[in-house]
Amino acid sequence: MAALGNSGAASSPMVVLAPKTKTKKKHFVQQKVKVFRASDPVLSVFMWGVNHSINDLNQVPVPVMLLPDDFKANTKIKVNNHLFNKENLPGHFKFKEYCPQVFRNLRERFGIEDLDFQVSLTRSPPMRSVEDQVEGLLLNSYDRTLVIKQISSEDVADMHGILSEYHQHIVKCHGSTLLPQFLGMYRVSVDSEETYLIVMRNMFSHRLVVHRKYDLKGSLVAREASDKERVKELPTYKDMDFRNNMQKVYVTDEQKEKVMEKLNKDVEFLVRLKIMDYSLLLGIHDVGRAERDEEEGEEVSNEDEAEAENGLAQAGSYGTSPEGIAGYMSCCKPLGPGEFDPYVDVYALGSCPGAPQREVYFMGLIDVLTQYDTKKKAAHAAKTVKHGAGAEISTVHPEQYAKRFRDFIFNIFA
Repeated sequence: MAALGNSGAASSPMVVLAPKTKTKKKHFVQQKVKVFRASDPVLSVFMWGVNHSINDLNQVPVPVMLLPDDFKANTKIKVNNHLFNKENLPGHFKFKEYCPQVFRNLRERFGIEDLDFQVSLTRSPPMRSVEDQVEGLLLNSYDRTLVIKQISSEDVADMHGILSEYHQHIVKCHGSTLLPQFLGMYRVSVDSEETYLIVMRNMFSHRLVVHRKYDLKGSLVAREASDKERVKELPTYKDMDFRNNMQKVYVTDEQKEKVMEKLNKDVEFLVRLKIMDYSLLLGIHDVGRAERDEEEGEEVSNEDEAEAENGLAQAGSYGTSPEGIAGYMSCCKPLGPGEFDPYVDVYALGSCPGAPQREVYFMGLIDVLTQYDTKKKAAHAAKTVKHGAGAEISTVHPEQYAKRFRDFIFNIFA
């Protein structure tokens, strides 16, 4: 019924997974109305595949060290004439996981247990993200700790090109980074159509609402939110908007120093790989506004049903193992307004005493796969002709881009 490629496993996955898939059936049915196409076959196969791959990995010893071949490896599963649980899974599909041992190692370095990863992605279907600003899928795991993003086959190739260096960088900085935390990369094939998905830690909070959002590149040319963008529920503002709004980030000098130290190391890494066009994603949670919304009973934008269901959304961050449940019960007192768990919301910073208003900031680097190739060189030449050689355009050489970017971010702090 199923054929495995490059996985090294001889047993049929359908035999192994049948009971677990049965128990998932009711989740699909219950959630179908409330989430983005929960019966979508691509998402169904994705959830099935992640469940299977984590179960398989649990049977494989953790290697003492990663080898060059691990950065080229993949696991493939092909299922034909599949009739079990046909309400939710198509009869024919393929699932491919890229570099399973590498991403397993990265998850460990980022402090994410495989069981927690599995629970977040498979207990209930992912939900359409309110931050969705791209074509294709951009989803949050049901507990909002992870983001699932649709990428192109070119992005997969670019990811393979930087994965070894990215892993070395994460090892050197002990997982303390502003870069995206890449946790898994997959291909789902249904009806001869291939969908590529990458899973990352959510840079925003799983419980604190983001009230304002900026995408900052350090360029002021054509870097303003459009009228169409401004009418969205959560618009993505840009560099000119940041300046025009007199926006600032109010943190202590020590916090600023730590952020800039991380940023400088990450940017040096990106320059070495000739990567550019990245942005700082800045989300701002207004504590006072959240308190007012809560008092008025109007805080509905985060769809807290998932969190209210037996506390699973918060408990999910700690796993469903006895140790995880015990840890959740013993150390997780309910968080108050503006409070966050730094082990879960790793991109978060609280505003300093004396700030004009109480805020929580979420800061991370995004769009880190664009290399300075011939297309970028051509775009730079065209923009130079249009705006002049001295204009602060976004398409410049990686070293020039990095310097301008760091200078701009240094000055966003009060």
